[in-house]
Amino acid sequence: MDNPIKLSWKQRLKENYRLVVMHNETFKEVGSYKLNLLNLYILLSSIFVALTILVFCLVMYTPIKKYIPGYGDYNQYAKVAALQDRIRKLEQEVQAQNEYTNNIKKILIGEYETAKDQDEQSVPKELVVPEPVKRIPEDEKLRKSVGKENNSQSVPSYNFTPFDVPIENNTFISPLKGIVSSEFKSIQKHYGIDVIAPKDSPIKAIKDGHVILADWTLETGFTIGIQHSNNIVTFYKHNSSLLKKIGDTVKQGESIAVIGNTGMLTDGYHLHFELWHNGAPVDPAGLMTFN
Repeated sequence: MDNPIKLSWKQRLKENYRLVVMHNETFKEVGSYKLNLLNLYILLSSIFVALTILVFCLVMYTPIKKYIPGYGDYNQYAKVAALQDRIRKLEQEVQAQNEYTNNIKKILIGEYETAKDQDEQSVPKELVVPEPVKRIPEDEKLRKSVGKENNSQSVPSYNFTPFDVPIENNTFISPLKGIVSSEFKSIQKHYGIDVIAPKDSPIKAIKDGHVILADWTLETGFTIGIQHSNNIVTFYKHNSSLLKKIGDTVKQGESIAVIGNTGMLTDGYHLHFELWHNGAPVDPAGLMTFN
């Protein structure tokens, strides 16, 4: 036998081989490919490099990197903290808005609580001990003289709570000219004035302000509320249509609604007008004329 010739590794890489593909049962030749180890190594290396580049691009330039454990977590901490802070602020704003909406609803349906009612609810009756009142003789004389004058004079219809600041009469205009059918009666929880006027009469803003309510309720129909300066809020109820929406700025004398007969608490075309100052209802008849 002849001794085989030993080839170097470079020669073995370039040595040609033939890859024959045959049918499993008939042994028919399907294909024949000429190759060597060098070409096979280059092909496999190219495939590996291409896959590596593809995976790198997917990780760097696509959102798929978010699904890789431990990758990009540090970059998301600041965004997550900012979102959590924003969520807390939104929750506080929603809570404040809900409280404000509940207060507006109480005003609309007449569930108004005075400071005296709140004190009676918060303090048990058995704990309330009246303090003796000490009066000096001069004070008694003054009280008697004032009482005699009050009995001989009529009491004005405009009532201020102890914490109210008087409102100048010349800062308002009447929202509607007509006939007053129902006056302000706080004891009966009628915290406004009903004014009868012809159909399609325009309702006007009594002062500059911003619309905080423009909606429909079952009891008061189409209702619009305006926030004015000096903690003054006005409400115009039972309208047939509203001309303004929430957030609009209105000027004094600008038309904001049309008189109507909407809602359950009504028996004809009229305006129910309410004026609130520092959270307490005020009789509008002492501030403007409706005739």
